[in-house]
Amino acid sequence: MLESGCKAVKEGVLEKRSDGLLQLWKKKRCILTEEGLLLAPPKQPPQQPPLPAEPAAKIKELHFSNMKTVDCVERKGKYVYFTVVMAEGKEIDFRCAQEQGWNAAITLQMVQYKNRQAILAVRSTRQKQQHLAQPHGPRLRTASNSA
Repeated sequence: MLESGCKAVKEGVLEKRSDGLLQLWKKKRCILTEEGLLLAPPKQPPQQPPLPAEPAAKIKELHFSNMKTVDCVERKGKYVYFTVVMAEGKEIDFRCAQEQGWNAAITLQMVQYKNRQAILAVRSTRQKQQHLAQPHGPRLRTASNSA
């Protein structure tokens, strides 16, 4: 997403529940764009030497075209817990401090993305209809018609 020139709308840290047996909460560095959400391992603390660039395999992309909904599950203590439901039915659980508003920001960007896609689809349909309604090729007058 970022390679295609999408700017970051919001950046920060979210906690994602792991898929494993223990379902531990793992911190992820998140970048929200107009196209979706990028999840990467958290940055190294400043006192440690920087690591070489992270391999692309470590970065997970949740594209809005594959996202169905963002469900706010509950607000408990200092956290808000929410679930991103993907089109294929997979559910990904997240939590963040309530004041960070990640669930609202993700929902807003997803709705805007889906609206843009719907507008493009309508425009495309209208262009096809207009193209089909137009006569094909210019009609030439013959000498017998003009006399």
